Amino acid sequence: MSMARSINTFHRGGAVGLSSNNNNATPSSPLHRIASLKPSSTPRESLSTVVDSNDAPPLEQEFRQDPILSKFLSENFNSTKFASEALSSGSAASCADKLEEGIRLLEKQLRNEVYLRHDELLQQLSSLKDAEGVLTVVKSGVSGLQANVTRVRSEIAEPYKHIKVKSQQLKNLHETVELLQSIVRVLRQVKRLRELMDGGGGGALKQDLTKAAQLYYEVESLRKEADLAGIEVVDEEIPWLVEAGRRLRSEAMNVFESGMEALNQAEVGSALQVYYNMGELKSTVEGMIGKYKAQGVKSVSSALDMKAVSASVSSSFGPGGIHRSGTPQLGGSLKAKEGLWQRMGTCMDQLHSIMVAAWHLQRVLSKKRDPFTHALFLDEVMQEGDLMLTDRVWDALVKSFASQMKSAFTASSFIKETLVLGYPKLLSMVENLIEKILRDTNVKGVPPAVKTEGKDQMLAAIESFQIAYLTHCLSSLSDLVNNNLFPLSSRGSIPSQEQISRFIFRIQEEIEAVKLDAHLTLLVLRVIGKVLQLLAEKAEYQISTGPESRQVMGPVTPLQVKNFTICLHLQEVHTRVTAMVSSLPPVAMEVMSPSLGAIYGVACDAVTPLFQAMLDRLESCILQIHDQNFGRDDINAGMDENGSRYMEEIQESIIHFRSEFLSKLLLPAASHSTSVVGESICARLTRKMAARVLTFFVRHAALVRPLSESGKLQLTRDMAELELVVGQNMFQVEQLGAPYRALRALKPLFFQETSKLGSSPILQDLPRSVVLHHLYSRAPDELESPMQRTKLTPKQYSLWLDSQGEEQIWKGIKATLDDYASKISVRGDKEFSPVYPLMLQLGSDLAENTLVSKGN
Repeated sequence: MSMARSINTFHRGGAVGLSSNNNNATPSSPLHRIASLKPSSTPRESLSTVVDSNDAPPLEQEFRQDPILSKFLSENFNSTKFASEALSSGSAASCADKLEEGIRLLEKQLRNEVYLRHDELLQQLSSLKDAEGVLTVVKSGVSGLQANVTRVRSEIAEPYKHIKVKSQQLKNLHETVELLQSIVRVLRQVKRLRELMDGGGGGALKQDLTKAAQLYYEVESLRKEADLAGIEVVDEEIPWLVEAGRRLRSEAMNVFESGMEALNQAEVGSALQVYYNMGELKSTVEGMIGKYKAQGVKSVSSALDMKAVSASVSSSFGPGGIHRSGTPQLGGSLKAKEGLWQRMGTCMDQLHSIMVAAWHLQRVLSKKRDPFTHALFLDEVMQEGDLMLTDRVWDALVKSFASQMKSAFTASSFIKETLVLGYPKLLSMVENLIEKILRDTNVKGVPPAVKTEGKDQMLAAIESFQIAYLTHCLSSLSDLVNNNLFPLSSRGSIPSQEQISRFIFRIQEEIEAVKLDAHLTLLVLRVIGKVLQLLAEKAEYQISTGPESRQVMGPVTPLQVKNFTICLHLQEVHTRVTAMVSSLPPVAMEVMSPSLGAIYGVACDAVTPLFQAMLDRLESCILQIHDQNFGRDDINAGMDENGSRYMEEIQESIIHFRSEFLSKLLLPAASHSTSVVGESICARLTRKMAARVLTFFVRHAALVRPLSESGKLQLTRDMAELELVVGQNMFQVEQLGAPYRALRALKPLFFQETSKLGSSPILQDLPRSVVLHHLYSRAPDELESPMQRTKLTPKQYSLWLDSQGEEQIWKGIKATLDDYASKISVRGDKEFSPVYPLMLQLGSDLAENTLVSKGN
């Protein structure tokens, strides 16, 4: 930095020295000293000297390496500090010598630089002299220009001042003329407005209300645009104009409210035209929408105001009739509930009126246009993307309704309890509100006041009450099952008929309370379904399943009576609830089907083992038919008055079952004939058992072999006795269908000639397997039956028949026919028993019918 300052000093000194040559001053700078020196050698030598000096190390590097001179390169060099340090170190003389040497080096370097750039310096000096000459010419031109400008300014100053004054006067005249014109127009319009409003009375004003509004708007616009404040003649009219505006707005609002109340489109349109002419259409409509919102919010808030509800009934009970919390005391709750529901009904009516009014206003705005500008009024009050007026009002009402409902659910136990227990009524009110709004705003080409999602919004607002209602329904019905029907305190006890009837009546009450709403009905049915599942589980635990419950030989036991009662109770529940649900839409039965099926299944489980045990007893009796000898030729055997031993046991068993069991199962059901619809469980089981007995008897009567004529007579009488005892004690045999027809066809089968049997019509009422089995009794001993061939007992063979179809049975029979044919062939006989071709024919017909049925 010090070296740079030295160089700058050198340049300044050089310039001064050069400029002083013209005055023949003595050169004092290094440049003058260098210029005054004579070259001591030839130019070539001087050049080589310069080159040599350039090849030497740079001066700055030499300074940096020196410990004393390097300090002068620092940017923070302090000469005072340097001098102090040099004096304190005791080497001031050596430092001075060093500095002198540095100065000499710098001067040497500077001389070299000047010598190398001598031509360039001279050229710059020449350029400076040329610049001074040009600057002198420009300076003289500027002086001439300034003189010309001064002269022009003096010539145009006076005309400019004159023009400026005249222009201002002209401007003032124009403004005055415009102001006077505005005043005249305002006064003229005020005069017309005054004549219109003061002449003809109120009726004339109503007729010319729109024109008066237009005049008023023009007057006010002129006053604001022309800024006529301070004009005395105009200011005098301002009080009257203010009153005129108030009167116009009042008259327009009367027409508006009258038209909205009567839903008169013409009156509403006229009022809107007045506000449009006054430039206040948007603000007026916004005010009306705000008013409707406020009314709706106030209506909802008032309906759920427990203090107001309490105050409405407090007079009936005197002081202290109401708690501080707003909950009525004992005796006042009924009137308070009535008051709450009455206020809710009033609220719904008000919400309906508000929405219909907002829709009516929106409808008029969407149809009304200004007769001059043809501007649609709805476009004047709404911008693109804005919500429709009805949507804005409805959103405000829904938000207020949801907020109040949420607050009532958490803040007031009385309102919560009332609305939860009466939720179907609350839901009906909400749905009726939506339905009425949609019905009253259903106009072709006009959107309704509430969109399709409007109902969902209102239902969402009362969803908490719905959940609480369903929870209460489930809790009350479950408590009825747990505490009344099957209480834990008295295990093993079963409900009485009165308790079952009361339970069914409670279910009916729940369904009747919600049957008007399909969705709520399904929700309640799901709750009832859970309760029925609980009832089925409780009843299932009470069913006795030990050997005592399945005995059929002795008198009925208490455990069996208990099972019978459970069956009858569940059967009545199933039948009555099914009858209730059957009157509802089909989806209701789909919802209830699993729970009703559970009830029916448990009811069946209570008595099915008994019927199965009885059926096993009767089948074992029928199997004794194979112990009888029906092959005797004694004609008197068939005419014996005494029946077969096995048939006597069958008769005794059926009569005993009737007197001890069916009488207790079927007679109580008859006493409930008014409530039980369709076939009872016990009747169905009895019918199935009777059909099985007839089928089983026909099967084993066909298996009897050998069978003589007297044996046929005995079997015929057994069939008659069986038909009689079953018909009198179990089920009317005529209603059993195919089993009864097979029993009736078995008698003519026995006595039908073999040759005519293939075309006999009795084959239509008998299974082919029965006919084929009977034909073994007419065949020679060589033709063994499948039971004989497989060496099975009658019971084992009967079980096999139960598990096989007709096609498989025929295969077993065909195997015996093939064995018989082989025996005949081995023996060399050429004739077969007449039964053989008949059985083949019947079997082939059976196979063909089976193929046809599979093809279909």
